[in-house]
Amino acid sequence: MTMLYEFLTVAIWVVLVVFILSSAIKIIPEYERAVLFRLGRLVNARGPGLIFIIPIIDRIVRISLRIIVFDVPPQDVITRDNVACKVNAVLYYRVIVPETAVVNVENYHEATNQLAQTTIRSVVGTAELDELLSQREKLNQIIQQIVDESTDPWGIKVTGVEIKDVLLPTEMTRAIARQAEAERNRRSYIIQAEGERQAAEQLARASEILTDVEGGMTLRTLRSLSEVANTPNTTVLFPLPMELRQLLPAIKHFKSDNNENNAEK
Repeated sequence: MTMLYEFLTVAIWVVLVVFILSSAIKIIPEYERAVLFRLGRLVNARGPGLIFIIPIIDRIVRISLRIIVFDVPPQDVITRDNVACKVNAVLYYRVIVPETAVVNVENYHEATNQLAQTTIRSVVGTAELDELLSQREKLNQIIQQIVDESTDPWGIKVTGVEIKDVLLPTEMTRAIARQAEAERNRRSYIIQAEGERQAAEQLARASEILTDVEGGMTLRTLRSLSEVANTPNTTVLFPLPMELRQLLPAIKHFKSDNNENNAEK
């Protein structure tokens, strides 16, 4: 009995020592910090590595320092130009002061997420639909700045906010599609008109060159005849160039002189 009693005593002491050591020794990873409370009072943040605490008297709260990615659920928003839509976003934030994140706010994850949702609704509500679709980067910066300033007393750093999707009603989507089609048609007409204007300018310059050079129109006419003559069974009517038209009075006068001479004979 004596040996059994001694064995049980030793076993109890070993278990007690192991329990105390396991409660007193903590291993904190590199990406975490342990916020230490002693008798309910904040001491400091410990870690990373091996730390020692006093069992029962000390209590630690582990805080991750890694960037947290939160997918903000779709928010019902009415833009400044009275368009109802749904906007969802992605929020990136991290804890930079573990003691403040534990002491100043009960649940910093939930508080940051709720603040991001309300800020998104407020900021998007002050923008028009065109601005929401084309200037997301500007709105992202505004939202990030507001949320970051509000979470600074909690020891939270907001590193980024990205608006992912803007869900529009079906009628508004069709209206935007019609507007985009009209814009493409307008650009097409402008490009076509610009091409015709440039072609007219080039034709005017070519006409000036041909009229300034003596015989230019005749050469151009002869070249056109050679191109048209390659087509079989084609009758071509073309005006005489100005150079040949100037010879018509002389030809008529020459014919009348010949007729008079033949009559005298």
